[in-house]
Amino acid sequence: MSATLPQIEIPADLRPSDGRFGSGPSLVRQEAVDALAAAAPTYLGTSHRQPAVQFVVGALRNGLAEMFALPDGYEIILGNGGTTVFWDAALFGLIERRSQHLSFGEFSSKFAAGAAAAPFLDDPIVISSEPGTHPELAADPSVDLYALTQNETSTGVMMPLARPAGISSSDALVAVDATSAAGGLRFDAREVDVYYFAPQKALASDGGLWIAAVSPAAIERIERIAASDRWIPTSIDLKTALDNSRKDQTYNTPALATLFLTVQQVEWINGNGGLEWAASRCDRSAEAIYGWAERSSVATPFVADPAARSHTVATIDLDDAVDATTVSKVLAQNGVLDTFSYRKLGRNQLRIALFPAIDPADVEALTRCIDFVVERLA
Repeated sequence: MSATLPQIEIPADLRPSDGRFGSGPSLVRQEAVDALAAAAPTYLGTSHRQPAVQFVVGALRNGLAEMFALPDGYEIILGNGGTTVFWDAALFGLIERRSQHLSFGEFSSKFAAGAAAAPFLDDPIVISSEPGTHPELAADPSVDLYALTQNETSTGVMMPLARPAGISSSDALVAVDATSAAGGLRFDAREVDVYYFAPQKALASDGGLWIAAVSPAAIERIERIAASDRWIPTSIDLKTALDNSRKDQTYNTPALATLFLTVQQVEWINGNGGLEWAASRCDRSAEAIYGWAERSSVATPFVADPAARSHTVATIDLDDAVDATTVSKVLAQNGVLDTFSYRKLGRNQLRIALFPAIDPADVEALTRCIDFVVERLA
């Protein structure tokens, strides 16, 4: 901490019971950590191609299929590397010639940039909008993959998921980056062909893994491209991932703790009522943070359209008279962590995770802590 940082102590009765509000890596429930510790002697340090680990991978695939209410024929596949690696895999193994991308923040723009740089693909169509908003799809017969982002983690914007009007899965695939949405936002799996994500956000685990729910049309595309003359590095070959996932394993060694913690979160969600329960929990947190910001004299929701305000990652602008970085540092000094804005957005802003593992009551407590700090800074 800087020596010039105001020394403000927040009373214990105002603080949240758990002060982790990071947008990824996110809060991991203590019960999941305890379960990992109990399983460690027979699980950690064992082969990922033996029954102990294959059972966990199978539980993950089955649990996600249940949580997402996947239609018949959809499958869960997985591999190492996180969402950024999945983008590379998609460039090789999902896009045939041309993709369309909705770009409205740091992460949605990265997949579009990758498609533009790929020498074996036609130039993508990129539809952009200003941070704090999201653009709309435009049906185009030259496009064989539409790339959406359900929740833009950098800006706190969420968008509904639907196929372009008049476009079926036989015409083009719909691929959705759901990294900060999966497990916290509702969606209809029939409207998408590839719903991919990493587990370090709403699924309360660590990073380094990508997971995708894929439709029969996406599986057919993966297999067809793999059988073509396109060269694909094996480590990001989606056909290799598909084949290994069907054996409840990954092509190369995964982080066993990440797999285990992800299963713990999925089973916790399913045991409490599934995705609807988890999304409703996020709804309550969103009501708490945005309601507070709308009532506040120093805070304003960054996203103007209430329907586009994320229920998993909230972005709140502060009045210029209040330095958001100082507020976040004082909060951290009191054990309330990771409320800093996304660095590249460059706003006087707080960014607050609302994932299912975060108790809505703690979000309410956070708002009281912010008020306490702002009053003393003034």
